[in-house]
Amino acid sequence: MKNVSTVIERCPDTGLLIGYVPGWPGAHSQAASLEELNTNMSEVIDMLNRHDAA
Repeated sequence: MKNVSTVIERCPDTGLLIGYVPGWPGAHSQAASLEELNTNMSEVIDMLNRHDAA
């Protein structure tokens, strides 16, 4: 499994955490907690890895 760096920011309008992988279109998600965002980002990255391998 390859390690990737995720940028995490808090949206000033909603207060939600926003995560994305710079330079990887589609690799983004949002959540109310850091734990939830980590889970969401892992799922997105897994999905994109499977799509890229196909």
